Order: sequence, then structure tokens, then C-alpha cells
Amino acid sequence: MGKLICTGITSLDGYIEDESGSFAWSEPDDEVHAFANELERGAGLHLYGRRLYDVMTFWEDFHDGPAVQREYAELWRATDKVVFSTTLTEVRSARTRVERTFDPEAVRAWKQDRDLDIGGPELAAHAFRAGLVDEVQLLVNPVIVGGGKPFLPVGWRTGLTLLAERRFTSGVVHLRYQVG
Repeated sequence: MGKLICTGITSLDGYIEDESGSFAWSEPDDEVHAFANELERGAGLHLYGRRLYDVMTFWEDFHDGPAVQREYAELWRATDKVVFSTTLTEVRSARTRVERTFDPEAVRAWKQDRDLDIGGPELAAHAFRAGLVDEVQLLVNPVIVGGGKPFLPVGWRTGLTLLAERRFTSGVVHLRYQVG
């Protein structure tokens, strides 16, 4: 049985983007990016909300740039993706399909044979509330943005068990938690 892992790059105060919608403050350096590549290797299927999918399609045509970024792009292109959207009419990446609604039973079935990575706070909130998320992995940046889009669902509470932590030279900290 696979796991559903909710992964995000956040500010210290728990936001994935600031009040203006920017996440430029979260761009990883090579050390953090190499670590993120290792996390990416474990994903058998990405589950995205439409907005995060729009951001991630950057990697579909990324072929130039630093080696660590090219490697991430290759890993991303090689992974299956499901985008949950009521408005998206066509996808802009290979190995991608659209689902109109979040179906917890479908997610449970996908978990049977591989690890899943879920991204996008609204989509992740559905998975948390359905009891589907097994792990949370955060790359916490040493910045306080003071508001914006929170990474974790508002009004939802559960206990966590710390499984791993790692500090990077840049001050970014990776935290891996088991849910429940």
C-alpha cells in the first residue's frame, strides 16, 4: 500500500504564497533543489489543483538551465499527473488527465500500488478531511510573509509525529511528519 504525501514549500508562518500571490521568496537553492529531486523520485502520481498545475507546467518544456533543475524537470515529466478542475478543458503536459471532482475512493484505489503526492491547498484540504493524507513534508523557508495562502487547511486539526528533519545551509528546514 502506498502513501498519500502532502508536500509544500512554505514560509515560517505557514504560507505557500504571500498576500500578492508571489512565491518568489521560496525558490530553492541547488542544495534544497537536489533534495527536492530525491523527494520527487518517490512520487508515483501527482494530484494537483488547477492553479498549482498551471505553475508546474513550467517544467514540461524546461530543458536548459542548471543541472539540478533539468533533473527535476525530467522527473516531473516522467511522473503521472491528475489535475482536479471543473474549468480546465485540456492539459498542457504529457502523462496528465483531468478529473472534475475529488473522489476519495479513487484516491484510495490509486494508493494501492504507489505513493501519491498531493499539492494545492484546496485540493489537499479535501484529502485531509477525508482522512487520506499519510504524511506531510514541508520545506520551511526562513521568511515570514505575514499573510497569503496557507499551506494547511484552516479549521482542521490532527496530531502529527515527527519522522525526519534536515537543515540546509540556506536556513531552509525540511520536516517530515506522519499524520494521526
